[in-house]
Amino acid sequence: MARKGILNTNITPKGEAAPQRQRLMPQGAVGALQSSLNRMQENAVQDIDTALIDNAGLEDRLGLDPVEQERLKESLQTYGQQVPVLLRPHSTQRGRYEIVYGRRRLAALRDLGLPVKAMVRQLDDHALVMAQGQENNTRTDLSFIEKASFAAQLQDSGYDRPTIAAAISIDLPMVSRMLKVGTAFELEFLREVGRAPSIGRERWMQLADLFNDQAARSRATTYMRRPEFTSLGSDARFEAILLAAQNKHRPAAPAPKTPARKAAVTAPDGAALAVVKGTDKGVSLTVKTPGFDRWIEENASELMNEWYARWQSDQPAEPEE
Repeated sequence: MARKGILNTNITPKGEAAPQRQRLMPQGAVGALQSSLNRMQENAVQDIDTALIDNAGLEDRLGLDPVEQERLKESLQTYGQQVPVLLRPHSTQRGRYEIVYGRRRLAALRDLGLPVKAMVRQLDDHALVMAQGQENNTRTDLSFIEKASFAAQLQDSGYDRPTIAAAISIDLPMVSRMLKVGTAFELEFLREVGRAPSIGRERWMQLADLFNDQAARSRATTYMRRPEFTSLGSDARFEAILLAAQNKHRPAAPAPKTPARKAAVTAPDGAALAVVKGTDKGVSLTVKTPGFDRWIEENASELMNEWYARWQSDQPAEPEE
């Protein structure tokens, strides 16, 4: 028998099938590695052109406050973007993305012409709204009506109440209260009112109850068409609509009064005889010397005739024909 070499431990005897070469890595390990790489890619922050990003999910903000947005832009310009936004690959267009959360930062960076720092994750529609809802819970600047509107949009999209409660991290009784308000108003109406940051649940429920009366709803929507409505802040818009629904419009402020004209009537020796006070509505005379009032009464016609003669002499002459 031929002696086996020390280094030829895997030599196969003639006529026997060669054993299958051992895999360098088990198949399960390859899948685990791929999953690990995917997680690393999802957590990696990328710079992405804002022109490649579209809206997705539900509308969690009822407009952007111009003042707050300018402050955000100034901060981003000075300190850079510190917190990334979350995107997912576009559901239908390869090479594009959809925003999950971070809409304010995206809008500000788009205005500044800067790319956005973002994490990109594979999310279906259900995971998208859950991520959007959980992110909203960490933000303190969302108003009550924005949260109520978000809950109503979730219900309109077919999500049940336990899912809505999980997405917004509230209990089921609070879901019912939010939905009572969120479903009472059209989304377009809420966009016109805005986020109303100082208006809480009780006031919104009061307006929702009033809107059950069609006449009250009509008064409110009619008031919203006034030119001055858009110049009001969001809280003031809510207050104006509530007053209109209650039919309690505040009266217009009265025109400022013309200051009264006052003159003293004195004798040749300087003694005060009377005080004359004139306004747009008339003239009053306060007599300080006894008898002077009686003299005015007796000579009123003569005084009037003298004034009339002077007034006529001051009129421009009529042109000759």
